[in-house]
Amino acid sequence: MKNILVPVGNSPDSFETLQYAVDFAANFGADVYVMEVLNISTGAGDLANIKDKVVESSRDRIRELIEKIKPGNTEIKIATYNGDIIDGLKDIEKELGIDLIIIAPRSVEVDDELYLGNTSGRIIKRTDIPTLIVPKGSKFQKYKTILTAFRSGVLKRKRVLNPLINIKNSFKSQVNLLLVKTPGYTDDDLKINTALMDISAQVTLTEHATTYLGVLEHFQLQHPDLLCVFRRKRGFFQNLWEKNTILKSEFSVRIPVLVLSVKKD
Repeated sequence: MKNILVPVGNSPDSFETLQYAVDFAANFGADVYVMEVLNISTGAGDLANIKDKVVESSRDRIRELIEKIKPGNTEIKIATYNGDIIDGLKDIEKELGIDLIIIAPRSVEVDDELYLGNTSGRIIKRTDIPTLIVPKGSKFQKYKTILTAFRSGVLKRKRVLNPLINIKNSFKSQVNLLLVKTPGYTDDDLKINTALMDISAQVTLTEHATTYLGVLEHFQLQHPDLLCVFRRKRGFFQNLWEKNTILKSEFSVRIPVLVLSVKKD
């Protein structure tokens, strides 16, 4: 894990997410990129340097944010992008190679009923970059137990597990697998990829209407420090893909959630 990206907005609590990311990155020797997305549209009659002024103002805000945290030995870099955040994430990923995005569950402009706001929800829904969702106010602690939940044990590419493997190896975590049989499952879904089996300490099989309900059943039994799920159209957020926002009544946990890239459509 070399490059970690932290998108920030206007939330006064953004420094908490950045501090978490810096403390997390220190365990891997990774660099942290703080990203702010701008929407600057200038016409022919506008001042030629207006864009430069807005970009510099953005960088000043990020520098003030960085001054609020303790960076330790982690190198923090600033990245700005003019345009849509998803396009920006894809461009930066293509240019730098982003190994992980770290975000807070809810953006500042939405109410407390939402687990993921429009911005954070779009990041989860519309990118293939592994993402760590960190509850607001969380202080980084090493993950002793990781619950990895899924409805299909089929992996399209082994490398989608790399973030989970890196975390497990770095923190010597115990990975417990939870295979949830949901309506319409196939026999192939019950075959767990050997790479996933190799990193696990135990496997639990359960049956529920959704993967999330299966997680709720076993969450209190295992008390994990990290929940790991897969990003795909029929995966953990199966019933939530039609919209960007996610209500807390539909999904909410008080621990970090690692969302891995698409594994099978």
